[in-house]
Amino acid sequence: MFKQCLLILMAAGLMSLAAPLTAAQDSPPNDLQSPPSHDGGRWRHGPPDPAQRTQELTKQLKLTSDQQTKVQDALQSERSQMESLHQDNSQSQQDRRAKMMEIHKSSDAQIRSILDSGQQKKWDEMQAKREQWMQNRRSGAPDAGSDQPGPPPQK
Repeated sequence: MFKQCLLILMAAGLMSLAAPLTAAQDSPPNDLQSPPSHDGGRWRHGPPDPAQRTQELTKQLKLTSDQQTKVQDALQSERSQMESLHQDNSQSQQDRRAKMMEIHKSSDAQIRSILDSGQQKKWDEMQAKREQWMQNRRSGAPDAGSDQPGPPPQK
């Protein structure tokens, strides 16, 4: 009886230690990561607030105040389009997903056009990291060779 209790306690302890490690493997690179927002007692993972995302991009890309306004407008437009599409049940899931990808690509292109050439280079690097993370996540492959702790676009 004592051995069983001891084994159960050890197993529970190991699981509690392993949970944060497995969660860390699913997180996006730091430059794409947004903290979950607290929503009515639950933690909600989802697209970051456009203002919050603009602040992240301001730090990473050193946006001017004019660029910040334009980027935030683009992100707000993307978010409202995504929310409308998410509520639209008339299309198949596959069609909605394709439309979401189209909206996202359009928003990315709009943001890129706001940036100067140096910022565009950094933006392209950020997008490449994000795409690599998404591919690794879909294939289940580990994030090999990355200097990031483990990979989200976030957005």
